[in-house]
This record gives sequence, C-alpha cells and structure tokens, in this order.
Amino acid sequence: MRMLLSMILLLATAGATTAADRPNVILIFIDDMGYGDVGFNGATGPKTPNLDRMATEGMRFNDFYVGCAVCSGSRTALMTGAHYQRLSMNAVLFPNSQAGLHPEEVTIAEVLKQAGYKTACVGKWHLGHLPPCLPTMQGFDSYYGIPYSNDMWIDPANKLADDILLREGLTREQLQAGHKHRNWVPLMRGDEVIEYPADQTTLTKRYTEEAIRFINESGDQPFFLYLPHTMVHLPLAVSKEFEGRTGKLIWDAIEEVDWSVGEILKAVQEAGIDEQTLVIFTSDNGAAVGSSLPLRAKKGSVYDGGIREPTLMRWPGKIPAGSVCTEVAASIDVLPTVARLAGAKLPERKIDGLDIWPLMSGEKGAKSPHETYVLMHGPGTVRSGKWKFYPWREGEGGRRRGQTVENASKEPVQLYDTVADISETTNLAAEYPDVVKQLQQAYDTHVAEIQANRRPTAPLIRPKSATTSERP
Repeated sequence: MRMLLSMILLLATAGATTAADRPNVILIFIDDMGYGDVGFNGATGPKTPNLDRMATEGMRFNDFYVGCAVCSGSRTALMTGAHYQRLSMNAVLFPNSQAGLHPEEVTIAEVLKQAGYKTACVGKWHLGHLPPCLPTMQGFDSYYGIPYSNDMWIDPANKLADDILLREGLTREQLQAGHKHRNWVPLMRGDEVIEYPADQTTLTKRYTEEAIRFINESGDQPFFLYLPHTMVHLPLAVSKEFEGRTGKLIWDAIEEVDWSVGEILKAVQEAGIDEQTLVIFTSDNGAAVGSSLPLRAKKGSVYDGGIREPTLMRWPGKIPAGSVCTEVAASIDVLPTVARLAGAKLPERKIDGLDIWPLMSGEKGAKSPHETYVLMHGPGTVRSGKWKFYPWREGEGGRRRGQTVENASKEPVQLYDTVADISETTNLAAEYPDVVKQLQQAYDTHVAEIQANRRPTAPLIRPKSATTSERP
C-alpha cells in the first residue's frame, strides 16, 4: 500500500493529468502578424486591448519561435510538432501544388481526438487543398475556412457544394470550365466549396461566429478549436465596423483580429469554462505589412523579425497571470505539451517538439527544453540561450532574408546576443569562436539528421475531369 501511495504521489508531482483536469484547447494562429503589431509588445498604432488583457491574465512568451518564415512550413510545424523539412513539405503550397501533408502524419487534432476531444478547424488551412490532405482527413470533425492564402486562386478540382453561393456574376459552368482569378479564393465547409469568391471583408467576423458556435455546442465534451485567421495576410480586408478606424488598413485588420480574440474569450467565460480552457495566441511568421520591430527583418527572413512571434498563453489558475517567459520555446512544442495536458499519446513517429509545460506553469527555475533550436529554412539559423547564429555571411542570405545594412560584417558567419542586442545589429562571431564552432556543429548535425530521416508528402487526388490548376 505504501508503495502504491508513493507511485500516486510521484505521478501527481510529475504533473499527471486526470480526466477532470484536461483543458479545452483554443489555438489562435494569426497570418503575417509581426512581433511589433501588438500593444503588449509596444505597438502604438493599432489598439489591441483584448490581447493586452490576455497578457495580463496569462503568460507572455518573449522568445517564441515558429518553424518557418512563411505559411505552409510554419503550419506543418505547428500541427505536427515536426520540422517541415522532416516531412518533405514545401515552405508554401499553392493551388497548383501536387502534394500536401501526408495523412499518416499525426496532427494535434488527431492526438486530442484519440483522447476523446471534439475538434474543429476554422480558418486558413494551407496544408493541402484536396483529398487526402483536407482538415477533415487530418483529425478535425469539422472545417470552415479557406484552404490556402487569400492572395491565391481557385483550383477547378475542388468539389462544389450543390447550394454554392456564387458572387461577382459567376456561374457554376464557368468554375467547372476552369475559371481562376488572383485574390479570389473559395470558402469551404468540410470538403466542399460553399462560396466563391469568398467575401474577404467578412471572414474575420464569420470565423469568429463559427468558432463561438463550436464552443457553445461542445457541451461537456473537451474540445480543441484551431482558429487560423486569414488576416492579416495580403490582400487586407475588414468588415464595415472596422473600416477606416485607424487611417491604415493594416491597423484596422489588426484591431479586428484583436476584437475576435476578445469575443472568443468572452464566449469561454459566458460558457462557464474559463478555468477549464487553455488559450494560445501566436502568428505563423513575421509581419508582411505591419511591424516586427524591434526585431530585425520581416516575413520570409530567418532573422528574428521573420520567425520570433508575439505569443500569449492563458489558463486561469494554471498559468500565472501577468507573467513573462524569456526562455526559448517554439510552435513545435505545442503538440507534445497539450498531449501531456490531455493525457494523450504522442505520435509513434519521431517529432521535434518538446514539453514546455514547466515554462507555461511558471515552475521555479524552469529552463527551455531546447539546448539549441535549429531551423533549416532559407539559409538557416540556430538559437541557443541568448545566442542567435547564422551559418552565412551578412547580406548573402538570399531574397528577403534580411535588411540591407551599412557596414555589413565581413565575417563568414553571424552571431548575435539577442538579450543585449535584440535587433541583431552587432555581429560577435569573431569575438566568440567557441560559440560559433558549437552552434555550427549543432546546425550541421541537425541538417544531417533531417536529411537522413525525411518522410514523404501525400499526392493530392484530382478528379480526371478537372481542368488545370495552374496559376492564372
């Protein structure tokens, strides 16, 4: 008996989760929102009162990284807990892409669904727009949203609903004949297109309403809501209520996303499940139009402005209110962490994420589980403690990789102290050769391991009668 009690105590102190403790999980993923686009990180243009309140009620992560500086790679890393290169995914998928996330890869939705959760995806998917890669084939009970970025076009292979709403004077026959138009994208429910072109001015509002319906209809069953917003990706669009509020369309769009977060939090509170719900807010990559300041560069870059994101986590009574985490954490860590909280099994296939609950819960002395966080995207980078390392010469990282700087360093690699120099302006590679050697080795080891253990994507299934999906 004494041994049994000891085992029970050990499980309790290790953070084992009982069925009653399992949280609902709401994951809000913004498109192209930069580190400097939010009030809690110092934004002075757009007003983000709901996000700022969420920061005071939860934990702000100052050093939170995503798995890619652009869309699909970042979503792959988030959903699977694995680097997108491990899964052979493209950094960005298009309507003419021929492959998507393999259905044998396990998503957060599948992990939680197996643990008894109800699951829904509301918003931008971008991991494959045809079978077998649609959200409802990747663990989600329901899907409502656009299948890729809002600056793309429709693939005639997509299944059209019988009652599809056609706008802009279009006919069903035109779509079936191969109509395509840049910035005109389909709105889907399940695996069918229900509206084309989607009215983008109402997307943020309609996503929010759909998400709240799902919350209210979940009843006593634990749920996972994935809410990847279309905004603030170009082309920007807002509802009439937010049009012209700030004088800048990007700020209007940010304020409408902030409103959406407020509505979601209010719905959780009104449903009486506030203390049973973990809400995570972050972005897929750095700003395209807005601000990533004070970080260097923006979307598309592996400098911090492209991959270090504004991030909040809130769970009343579990995550310390008003707290700040300065340890390195990443989007790949979400899957193993929520699996632990839900008492769910991790995928049998290798993933790269690690459990960050000690950080989220404010455990005294908790450190990042990542001795090094390595990204192969673009020319590559490594974050380790305060150090950020780039295995390439400043100014030679390729298109959109960094800002043009006067007096660029002549060193063959770059090393920055992100604590003393958050904007990554002073290359310290020559002063710390041992650190450079260590992080170069970490990068090389990571690349070799990924390349030796790649897993395949899945070919998209196109009806033989479908016309071409090529770019218009």
